[in-house]
Amino acid sequence: MNLDFSLDPLFSWYVVLLLISGVLMVGIGATDFAGLSIGWRVFNVLAGIGFAGYSIYLGFIFEGGTYFMFFKAFILPVVMIVQFVRSLVARNNAAQPVQPFGGNQAG
Repeated sequence: MNLDFSLDPLFSWYVVLLLISGVLMVGIGATDFAGLSIGWRVFNVLAGIGFAGYSIYLGFIFEGGTYFMFFKAFILPVVMIVQFVRSLVARNNAAQPVQPFGGNQAG
């Protein structure tokens, strides 16, 4: 295993956070909880598998040398979570009936 937080904490945290991001993205894409479109769900799953796969490669197979640190790997999950929450809120708003103004009206 290539994780050694005392020797190279930046690399080790990168691998751990990349794995967490990947798993979260696969989870969001695999569930239909928020009613995301099929395209967003497929994108979430594919990107999540890519992130998780790269983190597993870096953590267990990588033998040193050059590796790519994708800072987008931490921005993309935030965008996906925001999209997930927006979709969830939109679905909840659409499910609730609109109530008319119920003030006291003298007639």
